[in-house]
Amino acid sequence: MSEAVAQLNETLLSMLQSETFVLLNTVDAESGGPTSTAISWIYAVSPSVIRLAIDHRSRLVNNIKVNPLVTVTIFGGGTVYAVNGRASVKQDPLADVPFKMCCFDIEIEAVRNALFYGASLESAPKYAKVYDARAAEKLDGQVFAAMKKAQ
Repeated sequence: MSEAVAQLNETLLSMLQSETFVLLNTVDAESGGPTSTAISWIYAVSPSVIRLAIDHRSRLVNNIKVNPLVTVTIFGGGTVYAVNGRASVKQDPLADVPFKMCCFDIEIEAVRNALFYGASLESAPKYAKVYDARAAEKLDGQVFAAMKKAQ
């Protein structure tokens, strides 16, 4: 592990300007235990703020509202990064999307290289959308546009 910094480097900032997937780690509101979920509706507003959108049917919305401390795990740039921060509601519900979503901003408190010493990530994980590609593209476009306009 390396020393923590309080903002995204250029590699992470660039990665989070286009669609990627990350792990969002929260504290479960019911059990108090850790939970981790893969999400892709995420982008960097600035080097110090990450924005994400979550479907209201997900437990994550309540988890974050009850305990705003989160970690975003990002795979890229030859390593694994842990981005720690405090999430707050940016817009709820998120406007101009076809179902109820909550938009959160994460104020970054620390960014750390979380890969064990002496290792390098040879490739970032890849995913494929297994439902209607046109519907997925349309929905992603709507969600990202709404996230960028959120106030």
